[in-house]
Amino acid sequence: MIVRYVGKGKGNRVFAHIRADIESDDPGEKLRRIQEIRIAGFEVAHVIHRHGMDDGTAFEVEAALIDAYPGLTNTVTGSGSNEFGAMHAQEIVNKYQAAVVEFQHRAILINVNRSISETTIYEATRYSWKINPRKAARADIIVSVRLGIIVAVFIADRWLPATSENFPGHEPVPGRYGFIGSEATEALRRQYMAKRLPDDFRKRGAANPIKYTYT
Repeated sequence: MIVRYVGKGKGNRVFAHIRADIESDDPGEKLRRIQEIRIAGFEVAHVIHRHGMDDGTAFEVEAALIDAYPGLTNTVTGSGSNEFGAMHAQEIVNKYQAAVVEFQHRAILINVNRSISETTIYEATRYSWKINPRKAARADIIVSVRLGIIVAVFIADRWLPATSENFPGHEPVPGRYGFIGSEATEALRRQYMAKRLPDDFRKRGAANPIKYTYT
């Protein structure tokens, strides 16, 4: 069995994607996968991993399953996966032994858990985000975060719409932005890298990959 999507739901929501496939011509990724399965001569199976849970428990189960299955059509990570998702045992040891960072600059924190293995840290950090470009332009530094630990620090020169013209080689993503910049100075990297985020930036259940140290 190949798993394509994981989701929390109530009632008949588990069958919603199949109904949408029948009732709509929307070429979304989930619907394309459903069509490919049918063209291959198979039917979509529905598996209920757990049932009868409260919402908090259901979100935890959903997040764990999203972490467990690669290649899903889910567009976001599970609740809490940014900070409390699956890790190697040594990564957990490193994470909680690391010193807690103290921010002395206006920083945007960008979680790169899902994309860092697919490209460079710079590319994983700079493209593409739902972000207010005017607020983003006020940041002194852009911080890459993986599993709660700072792994890179960049300086953004410009924030631009996520188009192929602004970012050659990337697919356009309407409504999102990316930045053009460079690695921060050695002094800034020494100040922040390999440090652990404070608890205020590591709230369980947070799914948004973008956080600010300023308002």
